[in-house]
Amino acid sequence: MKDPTEATRRDLLTEINGAATVRAALEARHGRVWDTRELAHDFIVVGFAAPLVVVRRKSDGVRRSLEFQHQPRLYFNFRPH
Repeated sequence: MKDPTEATRRDLLTEINGAATVRAALEARHGRVWDTRELAHDFIVVGFAAPLVVVRRKSDGVRRSLEFQHQPRLYFNFRPH
């Protein structure tokens, strides 16, 4: 099966990782940011398709999508799924 989101995700992956930045800059731009340990504390990962991860928040079961960059690995841009 062909993934209709693949081209868009590849472009976004290149954009995010080409401008990878420190946590403070991501927080200024997107609000809350999680590292891998924090992500595991707050969420259950439901699906993964770089540079996106679908999570379920442990506190209330709400599903959301997060973006992530590889180096340093940080998750951000909490948005409705």
